[in-house]
Amino acid sequence: MLIRRVPDPGWSDVTPNAQYVRRREFIRAAAVPLVAGVAGCLGLASDAEAQGGLAKLAFKRSALSATDESLTPYGDVTTYNNFFEFGTDKDSPSRFASSLRPRPWTVTIDGAVKKGGQFAIDDLIKPYQLEERVYRLRCVEGWSMVIPWIGIPLGDIVRKAEPTPQARFVEFITLNDPEQMPGVRRRSLDWPYVEGLRLDEALHPLAILAVGLYGEVLPNQNGAPLRLVVPWKYGFKSIKSIVRIRLVEKQPVGSWERSQPSEYGFYSNVNPEVDHPRWTQARERRIGEFFKRKTLMFNGYADQVGSLYTGLDLRKNY
Repeated sequence: MLIRRVPDPGWSDVTPNAQYVRRREFIRAAAVPLVAGVAGCLGLASDAEAQGGLAKLAFKRSALSATDESLTPYGDVTTYNNFFEFGTDKDSPSRFASSLRPRPWTVTIDGAVKKGGQFAIDDLIKPYQLEERVYRLRCVEGWSMVIPWIGIPLGDIVRKAEPTPQARFVEFITLNDPEQMPGVRRRSLDWPYVEGLRLDEALHPLAILAVGLYGEVLPNQNGAPLRLVVPWKYGFKSIKSIVRIRLVEKQPVGSWERSQPSEYGFYSNVNPEVDHPRWTQARERRIGEFFKRKTLMFNGYADQVGSLYTGLDLRKNY
């Protein structure tokens, strides 16, 4: 008898846990009238039971968030996360992040700036009109979501700090507190978590500092009280629970870049033509869907951000 050996599935071939546990809900959803999908496209949080019961936010909807895609359900957005400070499993953040204390919270802005300082989170955000931005989130592991973030343009914060001529990059640093974040007791990464952008990337209108999603403040597991959202880059660039923003002259080394430089580069732009060493990036699985879809260059934001990388080799500078 000829026995054919089937290759072991890769990480990107495994059905995400959030999708598996919600499979019956997916089947029921197939019978929902089209109007429900339209409501999702408009960014309406129509399912009150799906929300977290957290503080509501006043915001305006931004034209920059226009999309014809349905929102990922709140339950998936808040239970399927990468936040290693609370554990390495996708459900660990939602299970253990209750220990995080998002108030009081201060953010230090320093480095190559004229007007730095330490700011209470509410004072930092207060001068600005919060906006809803419906963005795609694409993770390097091959899954994706569509999330209605609430936040402010990162560029507004950077410009207010008045960068000096030496400022070429922006470095972001996460809280490092083993008492609040049990995952940092394990050396899965070199804590604190660090990420960075070029200054022109940080000033781009699509880059935001998020303080909420689905009309409410950020749940702890999603990076409360302040996280970065850069929709054309892989999700690990969207650093969570930020306590420090530094403008610097030299290119920062991100935590994943430091840990595994052959797999994670500084730019980390979504590029379906450059595979991760252990899986393809050409296709992705949207949480809530059973079939993979084609991954778009710059996560679908090529028209808006492509000019930032004119002349840059996106295979070498991954």
